[in-house]
Amino acid sequence: MSMLTQSFGRVFDGTDRHARISEARKAQLKRVALGALTVLTMGSVLTALIALRTAIYVWHLHT
Repeated sequence: MSMLTQSFGRVFDGTDRHARISEARKAQLKRVALGALTVLTMGSVLTALIALRTAIYVWHLHT
């Protein structure tokens, strides 16, 4: 029975150490996050431009 609960005891007693992330990995993750944010932002800008163009077209159509 102690074999089944041994890993739980290690989790709760605070003796496990968190894995350290290397500086190269941090830089890579930062680049990936920045690239994803850029793609999402460009998608939002494109959507806003399409909506603006459509609104201008409809406005000119009704005047």
